[in-house]
Amino acid sequence: MNWTRGKIVGRGSTATVSAATCQESGETIAVKSAEFHRSEFLQREAEILSSLNSPHVIGYRGCAITKEPSSNNDGEATTYNLLMEYAPYGTLADVASKNGGFLEEARVVKYTRQLLLGLEYIHNSMGIAHCDVKGSNVLIGENGEAKIADFGCAKRVEPERTEPVRGTPAFMAPEVARGERQGRESDIWAVGCTVIEMVTGSTPWSGAGWNDPVSVLYRVGYLGESPELPCSLTEQAKDFLGKCLKKEAKERWTASQLLNHPFLITKPEMMVTSLVTNSPTSVTDQMFWRSVEESEDRPSWWECHEDERIGVLSCSGQFVVDSTWDMDGADWITVR
Repeated sequence: MNWTRGKIVGRGSTATVSAATCQESGETIAVKSAEFHRSEFLQREAEILSSLNSPHVIGYRGCAITKEPSSNNDGEATTYNLLMEYAPYGTLADVASKNGGFLEEARVVKYTRQLLLGLEYIHNSMGIAHCDVKGSNVLIGENGEAKIADFGCAKRVEPERTEPVRGTPAFMAPEVARGERQGRESDIWAVGCTVIEMVTGSTPWSGAGWNDPVSVLYRVGYLGESPELPCSLTEQAKDFLGKCLKKEAKERWTASQLLNHPFLITKPEMMVTSLVTNSPTSVTDQMFWRSVEESEDRPSWWECHEDERIGVLSCSGQFVVDSTWDMDGADWITVR
């Protein structure tokens, strides 16, 4: 595919995301780029994304290796590019913020159903766990549909294969917080946290004043605590979240079971005709690990922070602390 790079819409420590135009069709696409020697996670994401084909997963458009100005401005560098479907309405977190900081229940039901359809596909048909489900990793497509994105932490579920756990602290399941295992069941816990995020307009635990990710991981992994449920939820919604937030991974409902929960099947499908009035203008997110005053802008759009995510958590009960950890998993500068 021949394409022309446009404006940068997001920048992380190892990758950038740009809007681009396909020369043959005129289609707008998103291009996630990293210098080749720092593109391990991006290549891994491309390998997984290229194997997926679902209306509830962001579309793969190809990959390319180009020569780009180096980050040190000392000549050209080889760049690895992942080409993807362009989602014009930003992330689920953006949409919640632009609707007064929360989403009404009918819209929560719509997006939750679509998120679970995407997870059902990657869990059951493809044997993949996403490992970083959250509002800022769910994009809103051209027709207002939710699509799972950012497979930089994803892995194929193989019982005999062990890998370091990765993801975002505020959305981590107990077994992940303890560094034991990470799989499909962990994604379901994160779905529950994402529903809380949609309802409240903020990440789980943020309202409790626990800004230290290590403290949150300890509370989840060793004290057996769960995120507080918003009091505004209906009984059906609370029951649904209870099925997601079971402390024992094997007791959590699967994506297929949750799709048949009354919370999701008793509401009519909601047509979204207008999500936002303008394209997102900021890729800044509140960072809990750092003492930064909360921004007016919600976390936005594409995220490409592979190595800022959680690294290894030791299995001996002690956390490996990295200075780049943050509660939301974002590490962006603003691009206007």
